[in-house]
Amino acid sequence: MELGLAIIIVYSLALALIFGYCLVQFHLALQYVRWHKQAAVSPEAVPALPAELPTVTVQLPLYNERYVVERLLDSVAALDWPRERLHIQVLDDSTDESRGITEAKVAELQARGVPVELVHRPERKGFKAGALQYGLAFAKGEYVAIFDADFTPEPDFLRKTMPWFSDPKVGVVQTRWEHLNRDYSLLTRMQAFALDLHFSVEQLGRFAAGYFMNFNGTAGVWRTSCIEDAGGWKADTLTEDMDLSYRAQLKGWRFRYLEGVTAPAELPTDMSAVKSQQFRWNKGGAETARKLMGTVWRSDLPFRVKFHAASHLLNTSNYLWVFLTAVLSIPLLWVKHEVVVIDYFKYASVFLLGSLSIAYAYYVSTVYRASNRRLALREYAFRLPVFLAVTMGLSLHNALAVFRGWIGQQSAFVRTPKFAIVGTTGGWKNKQYASRRIGWLTWLEMLLMLYFLAGAAIGLYYQDYGLLPFHLMSAFGFGLIVFYSVRHARAPREGGNQHS
Repeated sequence: MELGLAIIIVYSLALALIFGYCLVQFHLALQYVRWHKQAAVSPEAVPALPAELPTVTVQLPLYNERYVVERLLDSVAALDWPRERLHIQVLDDSTDESRGITEAKVAELQARGVPVELVHRPERKGFKAGALQYGLAFAKGEYVAIFDADFTPEPDFLRKTMPWFSDPKVGVVQTRWEHLNRDYSLLTRMQAFALDLHFSVEQLGRFAAGYFMNFNGTAGVWRTSCIEDAGGWKADTLTEDMDLSYRAQLKGWRFRYLEGVTAPAELPTDMSAVKSQQFRWNKGGAETARKLMGTVWRSDLPFRVKFHAASHLLNTSNYLWVFLTAVLSIPLLWVKHEVVVIDYFKYASVFLLGSLSIAYAYYVSTVYRASNRRLALREYAFRLPVFLAVTMGLSLHNALAVFRGWIGQQSAFVRTPKFAIVGTTGGWKNKQYASRRIGWLTWLEMLLMLYFLAGAAIGLYYQDYGLLPFHLMSAFGFGLIVFYSVRHARAPREGGNQHS
């Protein structure tokens, strides 16, 4: 009896935390819709650029990016900004042949009069945060734009972002990520589906409501004095961007989000790369929450701002509760029918509102501003259930990353490899940087696939069908992650189109 009650209590608590997360997403979706309705009635005027344009340093942190470095440098060299007011820093920490490719490209651009310099640190200390901080000591600009290696900013990027610094309190202008290879595979479509929510509902929703938001590590511009005032870049978390963002906003700086200005980038195309990126984001989110949560609650900010800041910091921790509820849902069937004979789901059904809330948030991000709403609605109807299954399939991997972040376990900053894939063309399987290793976690994910299939069978045995769709979805999600993990690790080294 005691074990049964303990399972019910822990399950209910985790479910309540997920429910709270979903309600926050629903609230941000409402803020997003309200902002667009107000903007349609009275659109905000874009401030004018100053007569004398400020100097902007463009920082390009690189590490072994042989496939995309030339594309990046060509894009940045084409920025429409006076060359005497532009300073491009190539912060190259490379240890392979890509360093030579970068040196040759920088020399070519310098010969054309492009104001670009190559900075190679003697020691790769502090990973990306260390590179940005090191370059800041030599930066000439009053403002610093940052682009990761896989981005291709449009020539008018600075012309569209810099006007918003007319407000002296604005420390950051962040733009929306667009995706160069959105339709390359099921994997890239699911990533785009998730990121589109972040760069619409979450970012604009927080900005519109006056809550804390974050710089996304790239495709944005910082006021140099804001970085310095907030204490500079720190390498004690894997999400140095969120860490500095919160320290800056706690100092009173405001952030500006421009949904209408995009910066195209390449999505990871193989499962190993997806997992490494997810690990960094989720562990780093927990590390930043561990570092700054107390500071946020002790601040004199309004309660609503503190609440949403704390919720934002805890976003990645949601994977802990998702994984916990999933694993406990099977013993819960046993408890319900063999130990505590109660109709638990009669009372727990209120949490279905959470599912409706998150479904609405993704509806808004997918359909609300689509030019063809009918087509967008069809895509939404297909992608949402598949995305939820993939999210469940990644829940073990991401929950472990979050757990390691909360306990303070140190780990290196692992870059996400990119392969210059645009649209539906290009391949990665024959390329350097593609992982060929099947980790131990993949075998655990396979066991979980079998575990949830067993859960479906148990539900059928008890003639209890309430959790059957969830168990089948979970089995499918873990199976999909295992399939991609094994297939991509064993992919032959061949050229041509290699979709998967």
